[in-house]
Amino acid sequence: MLKIYHNTRCSKSRCTLDLLKESGQPYEVVEYLKNAPSETELKEILQKLNLKPEQLLRKGEAVYKENFAGKTFSDEEWIKIMVENPVLIERPIVVNGDKAVIGRPPENVLTIL
Repeated sequence: MLKIYHNTRCSKSRCTLDLLKESGQPYEVVEYLKNAPSETELKEILQKLNLKPEQLLRKGEAVYKENFAGKTFSDEEWIKIMVENPVLIERPIVVNGDKAVIGRPPENVLTIL
């Protein structure tokens, strides 16, 4: 089953969700701002994306600029920071089995359907 880490206020996330609906495949919606992924879950997502934690950060967010910009953290520390501040996680993320993509642009999701 597909899983989308979704932010209802994000237009790219909504467009990606529409593509999932159109695919006809079953999917689960995770509103990650309400239900942040655990550290283990985030590590699994990062592995499927083949990204380092810092590459998944939304560096334009105020919380990043105010608290983390210009600072150096380990991968483990970045993961903890994102779990504690899920707004910093790039969105949307779609997972299909052992693969995942970031829906920016939304059409990226078509590569794993």
